[in-house]
Amino acid sequence: MAALGDRFNRMIGKTRFVVSRLFLHLGGDEVAPLLGVLNQAARNVIDADGDLEATGEALVQVCQSLLQYDTYWQSGSNEGDVVWNEGEAADYFNELFTDSGQRYLSEPDLSQPMYENQPLSLPITHNLVVMITIVSEGEVPDLETDLASVEAMNRGLKALINLHYQGRLRGISIHFSPARLGDELTNDQLLQNFPELIPL
Repeated sequence: MAALGDRFNRMIGKTRFVVSRLFLHLGGDEVAPLLGVLNQAARNVIDADGDLEATGEALVQVCQSLLQYDTYWQSGSNEGDVVWNEGEAADYFNELFTDSGQRYLSEPDLSQPMYENQPLSLPITHNLVVMITIVSEGEVPDLETDLASVEAMNRGLKALINLHYQGRLRGISIHFSPARLGDELTNDQLLQNFPELIPL
């Protein structure tokens, strides 16, 4: 039935929008350096004041880093929908954006300068959850599927990079927990605050 609706909407020239959010949980002693990459990306996005091209570059940087850290992937999931109305796509994106922003420990402290040599006495988190939400035009088969396997998540992250270079992204947000160096996300907090996660 959905395919028939797709064909009809294509015939009358409506634009297809994919709204998608993926969750990726990384675990282990070595995940803390990723926080530096994520905080730098967050700063770049804020400095760019919402410029989609600059935000897309930050997204590419984050996705490439996540792909390099694939040995630490523990669990993940995704959700989303296809809509044919730009306003509806924006509303759904904003809903997911707000939810990601309210997740446990997902507010970065961007008032503090970033130092290369952070004190080593800070506790180092062994869990990190990255939440990426996008709106894209057209079909994105690698995001419109279940990403709860290493192979599917790998293809999903590469699809996000390609969408940026194809100029198809209309909205991008990146959230992560914990967002501050020194904050810890315990296994119990992980289960409690990210019930969507499925072991990869």
